[in-house]
Amino acid sequence: MNGRPPLVLASRSSRRADILTQMGVPFVVDSADIDETPLPIETPRELVMRLATAKCLAVAARHPADTVVLGADTTVDVDGEIFGTPTHIDHARTMLRRLSGRTHLVHTAVCVAHGGDHRADRGTDHRTALDTAAVAMHPIDADLLERYLATGESLDKAGAYAIQGEAAMFVERVTGHLTTVVGLPVRVVEQLLASLSGR
Repeated sequence: MNGRPPLVLASRSSRRADILTQMGVPFVVDSADIDETPLPIETPRELVMRLATAKCLAVAARHPADTVVLGADTTVDVDGEIFGTPTHIDHARTMLRRLSGRTHLVHTAVCVAHGGDHRADRGTDHRTALDTAAVAMHPIDADLLERYLATGESLDKAGAYAIQGEAAMFVERVTGHLTTVVGLPVRVVEQLLASLSGR
């Protein structure tokens, strides 16, 4: 990894793991277990920034100081409403019907930190950044929607769809970086890792 410290991915997301692999970045997985419930009046951007940072710092506390930890969070933003991971198939159906034939935003926040204790009284050595892409959806045919829901793909994805999977047929265009929609913006990861190594 060009002399960088070992990287720990604070996520069990296979999509994020795939992106790091494609970037040629060696890593291990140590996922965070935190409450991802939005706070009252929290905006979609505020939510992903908070959760990416919380995931990263929770995992960083378990690793030595020569480790770099990367946490990320993604949400779908429909007119300021947070579309997280659906809780059941009917929830996914409702989300996709709302997304049909319109444009929505996808926000992904990334946080990187060195391992060690990041309690407030010891200071925090971490960097967090946000990237946003706009996704325009075709009108989704009812039969196609039901066939997609039957695949089960929607149930662990923010906004109930995976742009790199079967739901690609619903997408008219993406304005911004595709990796932001997938869940780990490559450009942001590269910039944050470079900035942290230069501390």
